[in-house]
This record gives sequence, C-alpha cells and structure tokens, in this order.
Amino acid sequence: MRIVASLIASLVVLPGLAAAQERPSAPEAALPDGPPPAGQRGDSYTIGAGIIYLPDYQGSDDYRIIPGGAFRADIGDIELQTKGLKLYAELMPDSDEQVSFTAGTIVGVRFGRDGVEDPVVDQLDNTGTAIEVGGFAGISISGITNPYDNVTARIEVVRDVNGAHDSFVVTPAIDLSTPLSRATFVSLGFSLDIVGDNYADTYFGVTPAEAAEIPELAAYDPDGGGVKSWGATLVVGHSLEGDIRGGWSLFGLAGYSRLLGDFAASPLVAERGSADQFIAGGGIGYSF
Repeated sequence: MRIVASLIASLVVLPGLAAAQERPSAPEAALPDGPPPAGQRGDSYTIGAGIIYLPDYQGSDDYRIIPGGAFRADIGDIELQTKGLKLYAELMPDSDEQVSFTAGTIVGVRFGRDGVEDPVVDQLDNTGTAIEVGGFAGISISGITNPYDNVTARIEVVRDVNGAHDSFVVTPAIDLSTPLSRATFVSLGFSLDIVGDNYADTYFGVTPAEAAEIPELAAYDPDGGGVKSWGATLVVGHSLEGDIRGGWSLFGLAGYSRLLGDFAASPLVAERGSADQFIAGGGIGYSF
C-alpha cells in the first residue's frame, strides 16, 4: 500500500514530460508551431526516480518518505507507462487531430495494510495483496492556447482478481498540462475514486472480532461503497538541459485528497488518522 502510493505520486509527471519530446525544436524562450505528423514521430523512452512524502495508509495522519521509480516507452502506436505499481498500455494509434481518443489496459498491484506506524491500526489483520486488472478510456483536446497544451478527460476501471478486496475501483479524472517554455512543464489534475462495497469493508471497516481484540477501536461497517475521495495534484518539471523533450529533468509535485462520507467516518480515519491527505515529492528523470 505505502509503496504503491509513493510510486504513483512521485512519478506521475514523467509521462507528460516524455510526451513533449515528440515535438520539434524551438528557440529557448518560445514554443514551436506544432508537433510533426503522427507517422514521423520516433520512439521515445523515459526513466525516473524520486522520493515522496505521503500518508502511512489511506486515512492516516502519520507520514513517511519513501523512494520510487518509473518507466515509459512510446513504441510505434503503443505506449507503455508505469504509474506506481500499475502498468498502462495505450492501444490507440497516434493522431494528428485536435480531438483524439485514448484507450487501453491496466494491470496493477495494491499491497495490503501491514507494518503501519500507528500501533492500534497495526493490530488489524493484514488486508492482503490485491491484483487489479482493467482498462481506461478518454478523450484529449490539444492546441487550446498553444500547440503543446493538452486537456484529457478519462475514466479508469479496475477490479481485484486476487481476492484481497474482491471489488472494483472507478476513477474519473481530468488533467490539464502545458509547457510554460521549452524548458518548463506544468500539469494540474483532478480525480475522484469510486469504490465497491467490499473495498470499503476491507480498507475502512473494523469487524466485531477485531474490535473485541483491540479496545481502542469500535466495530465499524461502512454503509456500502461509493465516492471514497476527491483529489488534486500539481506537477512541475524543468529541464536541466534547456529542452524538456529530452535529456535530464527535475520534477516536483504537491497533492491533496479528501476522504468523504463513511470513509472519513471510519475510526481508522476519524479517531486514528485524518480525512485530509497530503503528498509532496520530487525527483529526476531522463528522456531519450
């Protein structure tokens, strides 16, 4: 759980930074006129590493710093990228249209809640490791204020196939990204997490048996699934070589999410943690 969250948060910037390298060169202070035709774009890759400051578990008010890594490859009409311990495969071909569609598959891992800092929460049974499989689809609009900006609305749907939470997670999201110059890139994202009943019980419930063994916690049964949280993330990347499309870049991010309803009312959150969740991080990436 902690590793998954750290990787997602620390390296979410890298796909956006790498995508910029498909564009032609331009003067340092200006943006170029537009990207080359889809058929003329070469393969590109990005690798990165960083650190992230994030909650110990969903709803925790304890924080820790953890390392992470990421990889992205744009090969022909297929784009592969990691976000945390999820692998995304974009299967739609590149398009020169201002409005384009995106779709693909997702395979990921969600580690269980184990070894957390809070001594009371740590007494709960480990939730186990979930293997989540699903897909995503969305629509992108580019060239609104300059040839390089992009607004993407998408929805992701995954389901646990390993029996850890035996439920689903649906994430509608919108991302706005643009280069501020040839060397600097910024992205702002908003999202919701909608989860199933079993997910709510697994990560936010306290069974009567657990409550009997842990006096500090009362039994708690969330009233089904629903909208678990909303969140926003700001990411900034800056090239160390003056061109964000290739070479070494630094990136930083800050994010906030808010647990809602029965999820925020769980004693794991209301009594032992906080509904307000923050992340911050930074790192270095290389695109070629």
